[in-house]
Amino acid sequence: MIPRGDGRKVFAVSERESMPYDVVIIGAGPAGLSAAIRLKQLANEAGSELSVCILEKGSEVGAHILSGAVIDPKSLDELLPEWREQGCPLAAVPVNDNQHWVLTKTKKVGVPHFITPGFMHNKGTYTGSLGNLCRWLAAQAEGLGVEIFPGFPAAEILYNEDGSVKGVATGDMGVARDGSHKADYAPGLELHAKYTFFAEGVRGHLTKMIKPQFALDAECEPQVFGLGVKELWDIKPENHAEGRVIHTQGWPLDQNANGGGFLYHQANGQVALGFVTWLNYRNPHISPFQEMQKWKTHPEIAKILKGGKRVSYGARAISDGGYQSVPKLAFPGGALIGDSAGFLNVPRIKGTHTAMKSGMMAAEAAFAAVNAGRSSDTLDAYQASYDDSWVKKELSVVRNVLPLVEKYGDLAGTLLSGITMWLETLKIKVPFTM
Repeated sequence: MIPRGDGRKVFAVSERESMPYDVVIIGAGPAGLSAAIRLKQLANEAGSELSVCILEKGSEVGAHILSGAVIDPKSLDELLPEWREQGCPLAAVPVNDNQHWVLTKTKKVGVPHFITPGFMHNKGTYTGSLGNLCRWLAAQAEGLGVEIFPGFPAAEILYNEDGSVKGVATGDMGVARDGSHKADYAPGLELHAKYTFFAEGVRGHLTKMIKPQFALDAECEPQVFGLGVKELWDIKPENHAEGRVIHTQGWPLDQNANGGGFLYHQANGQVALGFVTWLNYRNPHISPFQEMQKWKTHPEIAKILKGGKRVSYGARAISDGGYQSVPKLAFPGGALIGDSAGFLNVPRIKGTHTAMKSGMMAAEAAFAAVNAGRSSDTLDAYQASYDDSWVKKELSVVRNVLPLVEKYGDLAGTLLSGITMWLETLKIKVPFTM
């Protein structure tokens, strides 16, 4: 302890050990794991050595991936073309029945497929546990030589003298409430990298620091957030239809709030269900949790759950801003990938494939830089790849959906956004971006 003149005490920080890597990735979600796999693939193809490390705050990979998901396999097909034959759990349940319901308090109105663009039909998609997919991707990454450290959250961003990102440090362990070191104290570990990828997901604490540090969001719209309350249920066999996907809008939300529900019939007699409330609601008394509970009482939802048992539950934030809210992606010494940047396709309710592709594009830019002997500069090639990618094109097609629904309400906004999606799908470029 070091005494201060004001009587307070400061506890000395032990010198931390450091480990050097070519690339450090913060977060073992779909984006981070895809980036790691792609980096190692490129190194193997070139016959070169490349050290890659992933820090994961969860006790294991997938521990913080709370989502039953419908996943477009487009990026997975690019990254690991043989994934269906390699035991990937996602291959077990292809989507075979896609339904969209508009709910009133007691009834449902099904939206016919023919009035929605083809990309909304979930053809060729799969439904399953995103956590299980990440565990499988982690095994592929480790098989390629990626080092994954679960249970070690990144706590601090490190900088070089020129202001570029140097890497991150994990938090000290064994620190008492008053800041003193307990018997099991262990200082954090510094991980130094030529490039650091931030793949923390929505509202990651380090990403919130890095954005203003490099003014990454100075030229984009503010991000729009939602809160998804999610549950996993075991249901009765007669109520289960493996591969059926249901999305809902309308009740219990009124004109003062936006959002909707989902219910995915997955493997082993389970359904993943949830309700998303955009955090722009006008009524300050709305509770996203209570809206979820009301939604489950709707007769069409309740009859699916009748006699079932909830086995897990939780919530997560969602980045809904889309095209207009994607910040600058690269900065000196690092990059934002996945939900740290926000690539969700809102009307499709899908972001896994876009997140994975962002990690792959960042990996390709970083590998080229390291292979050329560079480090800690800005990966302009990543930004250029995104600007020319199917990810940006896909987000552009639906760029006005959320603003139209926000401005004109659920009914009129949905109709107007449907018209804009059809026009864009037919290659008729809408001459405005809201």
